[in-house]
Amino acid sequence: MDTRTSPARARLAALRDVMQRERVAAVLVPSSDPHLSEYLPGHWQGREWFSGFTGSMGTLVVGAERAALFADSRYWVQAEAELTGSGIELVKIATGASSEHIDWLAREVPRGQTVAVDGAVIGLAQAAALRAALDAAGVALRTDADLLAAAWPERPALPSAPVYEHAAPQAAVSRADKLSQVRAAMAARGASHHLVSTVDDLAWIFNLRGADVNFNPVFLAHALIGAQEATLFVGAGKVDAALAARLAADGVRIADYAQARAALAALPAGAVLLVDPKRVTLALREAVPAAVRVVEAINPSTLAKSRKTAAEAAFVREAMAHDGAAMCRFYAWFEQALGRETVTELTIDERLTAERAKQPGYVSPSFNTIAGFAANGAMPHYRATAESHAVICTPGGVAANTLLLIDSGAQYAGGTTDITRVWPIGSPSDEMKRDYTLVLKGTIALSRARFPLATPGPMLDALARAPLWAEKLEFGHGTGHGVGYFLNVHEGPQTISKSVVTPEMAMQPGMITSVEPGLYRPGRWGVRIENLVLNVPAGEAGFGEFLEFETLTLCPIDTRCIDLALLRDDERAWLNAYHATVRERLAPLVSGDALAWLEARTQPI
Repeated sequence: MDTRTSPARARLAALRDVMQRERVAAVLVPSSDPHLSEYLPGHWQGREWFSGFTGSMGTLVVGAERAALFADSRYWVQAEAELTGSGIELVKIATGASSEHIDWLAREVPRGQTVAVDGAVIGLAQAAALRAALDAAGVALRTDADLLAAAWPERPALPSAPVYEHAAPQAAVSRADKLSQVRAAMAARGASHHLVSTVDDLAWIFNLRGADVNFNPVFLAHALIGAQEATLFVGAGKVDAALAARLAADGVRIADYAQARAALAALPAGAVLLVDPKRVTLALREAVPAAVRVVEAINPSTLAKSRKTAAEAAFVREAMAHDGAAMCRFYAWFEQALGRETVTELTIDERLTAERAKQPGYVSPSFNTIAGFAANGAMPHYRATAESHAVICTPGGVAANTLLLIDSGAQYAGGTTDITRVWPIGSPSDEMKRDYTLVLKGTIALSRARFPLATPGPMLDALARAPLWAEKLEFGHGTGHGVGYFLNVHEGPQTISKSVVTPEMAMQPGMITSVEPGLYRPGRWGVRIENLVLNVPAGEAGFGEFLEFETLTLCPIDTRCIDLALLRDDERAWLNAYHATVRERLAPLVSGDALAWLEARTQPI
């Protein structure tokens, strides 16, 4: 890239002009919005616009002379490429939760100067940590303005997609019952009101869905829930009259999106407001009058929506079967196309999405498909683009003897899917087979786990890593994330990772979590094998209740990449039993080439 014409350089120059006028020494640009979402509407993708880095997570800091992007190992290769010529340095951090950008600001900004961040997009916990570090360094913090606006003339408008109802039978619990659950939790905390800003919580509570954010069927809104009534603050025209009437019947009033702060400011003296400090922004918290007592605790809906009901679990199983059938059709085509057609990473995304779109209840992909061929598979969050993608094969033959990693998923009215598989292209080497088998052993070990009720998810993380650790190998991302019910593909509160344990991470019946250990050889290949699992009761034997995992994902795990000498008999038995289940569940849904592919790929080993 010609550094003299880099878009990021020009955009940073415009931002620095604004900073100079506002007497600000540095600006913090987090990857967040007023709802602290993972996936952002274009209006709040300032970190991407000013830096050129397209990863889903990362923090940009812009000073008068220096700028830095903070990203974890999932994005290092991608960030190094995308930041070329921008003048922005990459700071490699251990995890997405790292606070190194705060340390950087405290160290780099001169005493007596000012750092700015938009209080509308920074969470309470992060704001508190930032303020404490800057106070200690003698640096002021300004949170009252969005400085990006004046330097971003092409900034997209707020999304305007309509809000719609998630209807029965897939919406198995009524809106009234969910509001009752939330109010019971409020009463237990002594709260008269509850502020909710996280969009998946709102979608769950009110049985509503939208399309304001790519891949997640959610809409931008805030809600203020009282003992008898609730107000949903949402963009004008997004809720039609018929839906507004149904909401009103459940005591839900519609107000304009921009009125949320004013409503908080108007709370009466003596009110008690429940807020989740990890799920509300500084600007909203600062709008609350001093005479209102604030109780800080996790959103009751965050815990409730993570525990899928028996009816919801049944719909998820149905969605998984349809998803598996789509993948059988896709992979049958793919294997026949190798060496006969031109197939690229983009082709995979197009064909796989097209097969899923034919399934009943399909709504959209649940995230950008990751089709990583050879070295591209070593980037956990790689995304092929029209400008940069790999060709897997042409009519003249297959490009190489290597691996292809495909991580994909879909939103269905009855559930959310997320699956990763790795396939051999040509003949995999012994080293590839070894890596693949060690990852598979980790997937099997965690999938077979049995553990006491309320065990914190992070305590299970080592089960998946142990086969890799035994060979002095490691991967840099978490092993498992929660998954929503026709909601966000990444949801909490549970996680299977190296995270510091908090009480809400306790594993409970009904939670759906991914199991996805991996291994990445930069510049060569990547391996990740991912299924979704459901927490189900495992009974008790005098030592309390236990849970185990039911594997929900239905798709063959390729056996051609396995080094059979590394698998124990019990591991082979698990894989054979899994494949028998996949074959039994999917065979009635496919025919012809897809059925033949399914039968071939689920043969016992």
